[in-house]
Amino acid sequence: MKIFLIAVVLLCGCMACNRSAPTMSKLPDNAVILAFGDSLTYGTGASALHDYPSILAQMSGREVINEGVPGELSAQGRQRLPALLDEYRPDLLILIHGGNDILQQIAAEQTRDNLKAMIAEARQRNIPIVILGVPAFGVVFLHSAKIYEEIAASEGVPSDLDTVPNILANNALKSDAVHPNDSGYRHLAENIAALLQKHGAL
Repeated sequence: MKIFLIAVVLLCGCMACNRSAPTMSKLPDNAVILAFGDSLTYGTGASALHDYPSILAQMSGREVINEGVPGELSAQGRQRLPALLDEYRPDLLILIHGGNDILQQIAAEQTRDNLKAMIAEARQRNIPIVILGVPAFGVVFLHSAKIYEEIAASEGVPSDLDTVPNILANNALKSDAVHPNDSGYRHLAENIAALLQKHGAL
């Protein structure tokens, strides 16, 4: 009986590990990565070529297209994304979106639905996705808004829920209250590269 219970515990543990660490196919050397989002993707607060897509391109040796639009809401991103997926036909979508929804106090359910719709658009085209969480902006930045954890779990996509909150909690990595500086964007790119390595894409 003890052996059976141990086996069940180990099996459940393995299943949990598999859920928390979805695997990805290795990106070919000529892969195109689409970085999609708002000002965090665009690089507000960074000097030239110090936005995270530019740094990630240097680190990974892959083409990384910067499709960040400062101030964009998730509803607008939801409308904008499909045409870009068809235009670029990327091998990977990096999604960092929803921060402006939080700043404008848009209902979390709307943001969640828009982000899930973006994931669905990519999946319809067999494009892998990774998502990064954005914190609920306030006096302190401790963790991503709850919807990002919910999306990562329900959609089974590789995620990083800590990097952006950690950057925005560190004054040495910020250019203003809600944007990284050059060092912050490098940290962001490094952690995205680590996420892709963890899941087998790099």
